[in-house]
Amino acid sequence: MEQNAWLTDAVARVGDSPRAIVRLFAAAGRHYRPAEEARIRLLHALPAEAVPYWIDDLYRHGDSNEKLAVLRALPDLPLDVEAVPLLHDALRTNDTRLIGAALGPYARHLDQHAWRHAVLKCVFVGVPLEEVDNLDQRADRELAVMVSALRAEREAAGRRLPADAYRLLERIP
Repeated sequence: MEQNAWLTDAVARVGDSPRAIVRLFAAAGRHYRPAEEARIRLLHALPAEAVPYWIDDLYRHGDSNEKLAVLRALPDLPLDVEAVPLLHDALRTNDTRLIGAALGPYARHLDQHAWRHAVLKCVFVGVPLEEVDNLDQRADRELAVMVSALRAEREAAGRRLPADAYRLLERIP
């Protein structure tokens, strides 16, 4: 089956029977490129009332590519704060793709304390700060203190922070 026909059929099946997303979400990588695009379209096909359950299930049982698709779809799904635990899970990983995706637009639901620590982790593991949504608006003095402490630690060890971390410090009043 041609990939566009596969995706059209898969989207219709998920709309008719949300449970179908389990098999189709996993199969997307074999039938459609890029698989992430297909997975996001499948998530958008879910009925609104089914979204919180299925995103949690798909994320928790998914491989890293499936988790990434869930995280990237979050801002455009009919959700409030239901998926914040998924962000916390992604931020505990060392997968820089998941960390960056967790700090996309849905990260507006993270409290300021968790958000600051997530930004600091980005600096620590090398996730480009351009991936952090709303960085300039949320960055505050406490974040500057945290990044400055990491800078001092790195410089004492003869290493430097990524250039975007220095630019962040310059922007925080």
